Amino acid sequence: MSFQWPTMLWLLLAVPLLVGLYLWLLHRRKRAAVRYAGLSLVKEALGARQGIRRHLPPLLFLLAMTLLIVSIARPTAIVTLPSQHETVILAMDVSGSMRAADVEPTRLAAAQAAARAFIAEQPRTTRIGVVTFGASAALVQPPTHSREDILAAIERFELQRGTAVGNGILVSLKTLFPDQEFELPSMGGRRALRGTPLDAQRGNAGNGSDGQQKPVAPGSYTSAVIILLSDGQSTTGPDPAEAARLAAERGVRIYTVGIGTPNGEILIGEGWSMRVRLDEEALKTIAQTTRGEYFYAGTAAELKSVYETMTSKMVLETGESEITALFSAAAAVAAVLAALLSMLWFNRIF
Repeated sequence: MSFQWPTMLWLLLAVPLLVGLYLWLLHRRKRAAVRYAGLSLVKEALGARQGIRRHLPPLLFLLAMTLLIVSIARPTAIVTLPSQHETVILAMDVSGSMRAADVEPTRLAAAQAAARAFIAEQPRTTRIGVVTFGASAALVQPPTHSREDILAAIERFELQRGTAVGNGILVSLKTLFPDQEFELPSMGGRRALRGTPLDAQRGNAGNGSDGQQKPVAPGSYTSAVIILLSDGQSTTGPDPAEAARLAAERGVRIYTVGIGTPNGEILIGEGWSMRVRLDEEALKTIAQTTRGEYFYAGTAAELKSVYETMTSKMVLETGESEITALFSAAAAVAAVLAALLSMLWFNRIF
């Protein structure tokens, strides 16, 4: 557990002071009791309340004060909470290397089948968009609730030459933030993408007074995620690691899925041949940069299992969350219980 305002914990020094005050009051009450005329009166005054019941209400009140002080410091903890994702962008590799058959029947066919199963598991309230990337990238299906349109877009995949993983990330980000500007070196030039965030109705808290995007904590954007499936071998376009950095600055998590085998397969064309291998390190870097997660799929069955695992992770997602409300609620319960017990046992509050 950590604290957003740790300096407020200095207030805990008041706790031993309260304990000392309570002990002093007990001592003062004892001295006053000795003034009774007879010992029997002293026992009658003190004996019935000498047990644990006498000290329990003050102890609960002290606990309430301690919890309240801790809550002022705004504690945070790693907790598992229901996902709030409203939009999922499927970024699918359609480069020529995806026709390799080291994942049967082919990498692309296995990816399409797993994507269809993944879509079937998503809540109907989740919008799903589809981006494809080869030498270039394109939004082939804007985010929609229509499962029929999404499945139709997946069926229309066509292989391209070249692999630009960075472009796939940029187009996915442009889909989520159409009014924002993205700029990365690409093929010796500059590429800029613009647009409005899907949750613009919530305000532009992430923008500075000059309209420029201010970086936020990686993984803090809970309205959408990107799921990128590729063999990881980027041959053109922007650096995927730099594209991932742009996603991290906007708080968008990217879950990457590596499809293929480490040894890969030799593809043969008209007068050429090339070995296509799975580049896991590139995909791991993208996931780590954005606080997402990397999954390996070496077979069609593993790929389907990966998507099932990702569905469960998106329904219940682990992350750092402020738990001030829990401490405040516990403090209130302890204070109320202390007052009730004191009234019940002694007909007064403490």
